[in-house]
Amino acid sequence: MNKQLSLEERIEELKQACHTKGMRVTPQRIAIFEEVAKSCSHPDVETIYDAVKDKMPNVSVDTVYRTLASLEELDMIFRVDNQLPKARFDADKRPHHHFICTECNEVYDIFLEQGEKVDLPQNANKYGKIKDINVQIRGICNNCLAKNKK
Repeated sequence: MNKQLSLEERIEELKQACHTKGMRVTPQRIAIFEEVAKSCSHPDVETIYDAVKDKMPNVSVDTVYRTLASLEELDMIFRVDNQLPKARFDADKRPHHHFICTECNEVYDIFLEQGEKVDLPQNANKYGKIKDINVQIRGICNNCLAKNKK
């Protein structure tokens, strides 16, 4: 399994990606990336905005949306799932998959154990070159199952 980089290393990676693509390294871009990168809960725009506005009162929701789009363009974050009611973001670039609860919309990271791999259908390559694999498993999480039993 790939080792997770420290937050500082990931911010340096962001700065390098900005320089490579000719984008400015702004305090807003760093703060917004930091909020996504330090979260394991796959935050949505409103959650990110609420966290960043405490540090930067002049930041707008529009700035957060535009910055998230630029971070996606830089390949520093990605949207977890387009079927969730709100877009959720992930900055963990280690290969992993997601369990998405269909009751509460919580998103959980699934990392493969040493030696495990996901088998692709044999004809998957006929559509083009595969860059990565992100399996999304939908079900009811243990928290919701416990609530439903009550």
